[in-house]
Amino acid sequence: MIKAVVFDMDGVLFDTERLSMESWRKAAVQMGLGDIEEGIYGCIGLNRTDCKIFLEKTYGKDFPYEAFRRKTSQLFSHRVETEGLPIMKGTEELLDWLAGQKVKIALASSTSTGAVKSHLERAGFTDYFQEIVGGDMVEHSKPLPDIYLKACTLLGVEPGEAAAIEDSPNGIRSAHAAGMLPIMVPDLVEPTAEIRAMLYGNCNNLLEVKEFLQKRLDGAADTRDGDGRARPC
Repeated sequence: MIKAVVFDMDGVLFDTERLSMESWRKAAVQMGLGDIEEGIYGCIGLNRTDCKIFLEKTYGKDFPYEAFRRKTSQLFSHRVETEGLPIMKGTEELLDWLAGQKVKIALASSTSTGAVKSHLERAGFTDYFQEIVGGDMVEHSKPLPDIYLKACTLLGVEPGEAAAIEDSPNGIRSAHAAGMLPIMVPDLVEPTAEIRAMLYGNCNNLLEVKEFLQKRLDGAADTRDGDGRARPC
């Protein structure tokens, strides 16, 4: 039986992955860093520590990580302040429904805790979450399972009793490694065969996730085909 749902944030609750990518590209141009695409996609789902490691491995130890992240943060914040925080389709409906079902809700994001809380407060979503785990609260974030294991511990549930709502391959790998029930809502990256094999469910948006979970909260429904692959929502 599903007792808890743990959400990723960027690309799941908020359409912020696109804003972040645009900020990275603009910062790279302004700083004369050249093509940053490999870094953009490689850092999806990583916290700052692991992102720094990835960028330095990809572009060299002299990559100006701190200056680059300051610039991307400034550009991103300006977009949010001027245009607002874009909320994903079905976010409030799903959160409302889960709260009404007395399902425990947490957030596990590679974004820093301060930024997570700021986004939730801006959107008016803070009160839905019993626990919030930011990327700075664990040594290594996704794809390692640490952040999801911490969220389950704080909620007081076993990982196998909790669904994880994710949009990225690294997030799915993290939730799967933690022993959770990963549900993917693809945003910028579609699941590969490797990722599909890890999924409990594969939905197009959060409204479909709501319908998917409605059928399964009693624990009676099997969501996997005979070959072990997740059924679509």
